[in-house]
Amino acid sequence: MRRVTKHAALLCVLLVPALLVAQDDVPDALQAYRDGRYLEAIAITADEIEANPNNVESYVVRGWALNALNRSEEAIDSSLRALQINQFESRVLQIIAEAHFDAGNPLEALRYLERYVRVAPTGQYIDWVYYVMGEVLIGLGEYHRADIALSTSVYHNGRNAVRWARLGFARERLEEWARALEAYDRALQLNPTLAEAIAGRGRAQAALEG
Repeated sequence: MRRVTKHAALLCVLLVPALLVAQDDVPDALQAYRDGRYLEAIAITADEIEANPNNVESYVVRGWALNALNRSEEAIDSSLRALQINQFESRVLQIIAEAHFDAGNPLEALRYLERYVRVAPTGQYIDWVYYVMGEVLIGLGEYHRADIALSTSVYHNGRNAVRWARLGFARERLEEWARALEAYDRALQLNPTLAEAIAGRGRAQAALEG
């Protein structure tokens, strides 16, 4: 019995380093993406999806990498396949919304942003989702809705000067000068050199004094 146990222990000692080496050799798509090696991440996820077509995690990393390379149409096509696997995956909805926004498809972007809000009202990207929603609504001339969206964005993340400035712009368009001035002041507290906020504050102040 001792001899069997001894041989088994020796076998474990020999196998563990080999297993560790094998694990180290496994390509890591997420790490490649985090390192900025986007093409490598895409190649790894292609192999992963071929091996397991229902692996949503692979589609997520693939979508992130494709968007990082501004390959919007590919990101949309790939992520739509992921939605067939899980229609409630909020990360995939965010990827598609970003791709449509970058591709100049604001109405499609808005559709997926709204789906994200329904699926994940407190999700990881909720502040970004409301910010982009605000940008789309500004472009559509829907300034009341843009005010609401951008206000919600800065509620979830009040540390972004650009978003405060864009909120100020939406309020300017509504001729709500005091509220615009408030938003521009918050932007300048975060970034005193932000040109958009400096110019906007000047316009709002002039309107209040005029």
